[in-house]
Amino acid sequence: MKPAYWNAAIAPVMGLLMLVATLAAAVSLVRRVGHTRRAVGVIASLRHHRDNRVLVIVINLKDRWFGHAAGQFAFVTFDPAEGPHPFTISSAWHDDGKLRFHIKGMGDYTERLPETLKPGDLVTVEGPYGAFDFRSDKPRQIWIAGGIGITPFLARMQARVRHPDDRSVDLFYSTNAPDQEFIGAARQLATRANVRLHVLVSGKDNRLTAKRLREIVPEWLSGDVWFCGPAGFGRALRQDLIARGLAAENFHQELSTCADAAPLPAGRLAGQLH
Repeated sequence: MKPAYWNAAIAPVMGLLMLVATLAAAVSLVRRVGHTRRAVGVIASLRHHRDNRVLVIVINLKDRWFGHAAGQFAFVTFDPAEGPHPFTISSAWHDDGKLRFHIKGMGDYTERLPETLKPGDLVTVEGPYGAFDFRSDKPRQIWIAGGIGITPFLARMQARVRHPDDRSVDLFYSTNAPDQEFIGAARQLATRANVRLHVLVSGKDNRLTAKRLREIVPEWLSGDVWFCGPAGFGRALRQDLIARGLAAENFHQELSTCADAAPLPAGRLAGQLH
């Protein structure tokens, strides 16, 4: 601000904004942001899929958890010195104190987790956060998963098994590293959840495009689209579908929820979840 502005009517407003910002910074620095949403848990089990670099972690919460919607994420602290990291919750909430995460090794921190974590370790979970919660008034939904981006859809299918939903759902799962055991389990879960699963293997099947999606689901305009995967691929699908009549608000893609999806080119999507 120019010094002369401090003698103007805007000065009290700026002073108030500076005070609020200072208080917010102090709360953040002492790590009090989200403290009412935190719960301590214990790692119950670990399963590392070395070929896909995916670590499956089951956590038993010791504190109260108010539940979460399928598709939401949480900040998990495995090492206080490292701090919290956001991961999609890959399990539906059944009020049993259990959370599951599928974490792909995509950097120094996540690559080291299989070596540093062990059952019995204490962790802190903060959440849930995110609006990728499948809420919709449409009679149909189209789900698109790229690689590890399938995690929110697994959680939602588990929820549909417990609480049946009459909405018609098509799930497109793109992978270039298919695991038959996982695909078989996903098909069984999809059948129980009344979801039509379309598995697309790179190098074998034609890549998923908006045109192909419209051909497979002719009634696509009667529903909405939920996408979790590489941002570029989602952007291309969104632009094409909106150009052909889909309302912008009916394409759901939350970067924070899908941040753990590998950023591969469109049609070359990695399936890294078992």
